[in-house]
Amino acid sequence: MSYAMAHALQAAIYQRLTAIPELAGVPVADALPKGQGSGTFVLIGPEDVIDQSDKTGRGAEHRFSVSVISDAAGFLTAKAVAVLVSDSLVGAPLVLARGRLSGLWFLKAVARRLDDGKARRIDMTFRARVEE
Repeated sequence: MSYAMAHALQAAIYQRLTAIPELAGVPVADALPKGQGSGTFVLIGPEDVIDQSDKTGRGAEHRFSVSVISDAAGFLTAKAVAVLVSDSLVGAPLVLARGRLSGLWFLKAVARRLDDGKARRIDMTFRARVEE
């Protein structure tokens, strides 16, 4: 198994999301921005990694979450941002600093209310196959 490309994959995802012009002004991070009490955020979240090595080399399947959190009324804002995130990642030709991405797919999304309806959260799960 190889976890060797996890950092490179997250960096490429971050670069891709921060390059979306429609998301200018929406923070993208791997932790909630400090001191930010309101607004909309994109969080690169947890991952599960499964060995996909074979006789041709090392590889792994990364199942990772990207979340959209928003305090805007209703789900419309959060869903609009989630669509931009999903559209920009699925099938994206991400260039990794180490290894290569052989595919990136959308798996599922869960949308829910937070804080007694004061905020919305959409957790999207993606699957990425990387090889070294």
